[in-house]
Amino acid sequence: MLRQTLLAATIVLTTTGAANASVDRSARPGGVYRLKPGIYVQKGVECASPPNAAIRHYDGRGISTAHTRACRARILSRRGSRYDVSQSCIDAGAGPAPRFTERQTITVPDALTFTLHTQGSGTTYRYCPASMLPAGLRSALR
Repeated sequence: MLRQTLLAATIVLTTTGAANASVDRSARPGGVYRLKPGIYVQKGVECASPPNAAIRHYDGRGISTAHTRACRARILSRRGSRYDVSQSCIDAGAGPAPRFTERQTITVPDALTFTLHTQGSGTTYRYCPASMLPAGLRSALR
């Protein structure tokens, strides 16, 4: 179920199992998928050192990768927490490039997690607070 509000402090479990609290000043969930805008990392990958292939960026309009930008999702149908969309992106992280369109199914169980299905089985991503990201990704959020 999508939470109507998020806690002012985000509690994060580190690999040692200790809890780390930090104030979360980022935007509230919203946009196309009702997700919290920011960086998402593939489930099972550390927020502190994700490879490019494991990173997704949600800006409220679409979900981009390290090699795409200006993504815009158009909802084709929605059933509960499952969205069938047509997403259009510029096919480069920077510089001129063509736009491409892809059909996707996005499942959003809560404001901090989504599963992306393009072909075959899906991949689950979880939100990473800016304080947990490497410096290069933190600066990309500004």
